[in-house]
Amino acid sequence: MTLVAGLRVALRALSANALRSLLTTLGVIIGVAAVVTTVSIGAGARRSVELQLTALGTNLLTVLPGRVEAPGRVGFGLGSAQTLTWEDALAIRRSVPGVEEVAAEFSQTARVVAGPYNDTTNVSGVTPSFPEVRNWHPVEGAFFTEQDLRARARVAVIGQTVRETMFPGGESPVGQTIRINRSLFTVIGVMERKGSTGFGDRDDVVFVPLTTAQKRLFGVDHVRAVYVKVHDAASMEAVAGQVEGLLRKRHRIPEEGELDFVVRNQADVVQAFTGVTQTITLLLGAIAAVSLVVGGIGIMNIMLVSVTERTREIGIRKALGATHRDILLQFLVEAVLLSVGGGLLGAGLGVVAAQLVSAVAGWATVVTPQALLLAFGFAAAVGLFFGLYPAHRAASLDPIVALRYE
Repeated sequence: MTLVAGLRVALRALSANALRSLLTTLGVIIGVAAVVTTVSIGAGARRSVELQLTALGTNLLTVLPGRVEAPGRVGFGLGSAQTLTWEDALAIRRSVPGVEEVAAEFSQTARVVAGPYNDTTNVSGVTPSFPEVRNWHPVEGAFFTEQDLRARARVAVIGQTVRETMFPGGESPVGQTIRINRSLFTVIGVMERKGSTGFGDRDDVVFVPLTTAQKRLFGVDHVRAVYVKVHDAASMEAVAGQVEGLLRKRHRIPEEGELDFVVRNQADVVQAFTGVTQTITLLLGAIAAVSLVVGGIGIMNIMLVSVTERTREIGIRKALGATHRDILLQFLVEAVLLSVGGGLLGAGLGVVAAQLVSAVAGWATVVTPQALLLAFGFAAAVGLFFGLYPAHRAASLDPIVALRYE
């Protein structure tokens, strides 16, 4: 018996019991759909995390105030720690090769008032290089300049959420006056929309010159973060090491002493987040794959029933010259057709389910060809594995016994 002939025989046998065949593949359909859906959700989450972290800036090192609490464990604080200054940032830009630009930031919540509207929002004092370093630019007006930084100018650039809250009428806020705490500021620009992340609404912010925030608003002389943009990704580790060495010298920390800062590599953060999402995806996919195994057991059960029902047919085929291989191929093809058919239906259902999750729940989902091939291939392997024993049992029947079977 050729493979084509085996396919014809298998299709006739399955179509003779169409409802039973459909119910048999139900476990495979559900299993494949679940695998495709969960893997798509995981891939979407991973893509979303990568895009959000990339939006923070490319080839970025972040220096935060903090200390090493124990070997391999770093603690850092954005509140009371006062170990970084704008002079540290300038020294990094001046002394570390491979650094393209640096920016510094001090942020704190404050009351912002514009006409009859007021709200408590994040006021962030930054340097003029902030848009370039953090890949975040104004879409209306302009960002402040080095002259504004030196003059401690009372100018502000607002985020999209602040614009919608303080200027709901749709008029341009550029040139308008807002009050931060008790000081009047002129709005000179509006930043592009960045959206919300797991860390909050990034657009709910007012940017002012760093020196203005330090001296006129909050009365501090330190910064809460220094951002270092590196020329290329290949030199990130080397630049991070040089930044650490430079700050160790500036802060007079001995070689074996505890650091009062931490240097974070954005690539490491991306890798950590994607590693977590990949692990969760694999775990969910493995749980969903259990239903595929259950579906395979159902296929084996029905194939054993089919062998029992068709014992006389098997005896007649063997009496007419069918070999062990022919009978084995016939029933093995039936089992694989059941699983492959269920795999195709399940893959289609999984794609639809992923799109529904994205539309209803608002989660990002990415259906990849790899996920479809993995689920479909696993379904075919399940059919082959669980169909092998019933096919072998059918092929091993004694033709004389089979012909006498009632």
